[in-house]
Amino acid sequence: MSSVGRWYSIRCYKHNGALHRVWDRGLVLENTEDYLVIATKKAKVIEANGRCWFTKEPAVTIFSKKEWWNVICMLKKDGVCYYCNIASPSIIDKDAIKYIDYDLDAKLFHDNEIRVLDEKEYLHHKNTYQYSDELDAVLKNQTKIIVERMRNRDFPFNDDLINRYFNQYLESTKKD
Repeated sequence: MSSVGRWYSIRCYKHNGALHRVWDRGLVLENTEDYLVIATKKAKVIEANGRCWFTKEPAVTIFSKKEWWNVICMLKKDGVCYYCNIASPSIIDKDAIKYIDYDLDAKLFHDNEIRVLDEKEYLHHKNTYQYSDELDAVLKNQTKIIVERMRNRDFPFNDDLINRYFNQYLESTKKD
């Protein structure tokens, strides 16, 4: 698709439509019917409260267009670490990749340890934003599916694939 090789900002929202976090730019490496792959290095992140910071590690992020997740694959010195946001399917809207973050997260460490994170925050927002029973079921089921994919190292939890994507990013940005 035509977005490959283009830079997009990434805009994360909460269920009520409030902007939660913005990454200044990521380079699109692949855009299929099912997912979008971008890469970043020292990306500027702006929080809803205005606080700015820069990412420490380079990352490849895979945004599902059909399932309720996106995965930030951080390339650390000791290996790839995967941080999965349980989130709405992602869309490209003008010059931004957009999704709604639902707080539940799962992390796969380079040593294969898996942790589900932010369950208290999820419960708080479930009550605050009044998630429907159907949405709650979708998000909890997606979390189970993601943990199983992590255990099995199924797509996108594959270090070789992520390293290939990052090398593609490095080749693409050599010219810049």
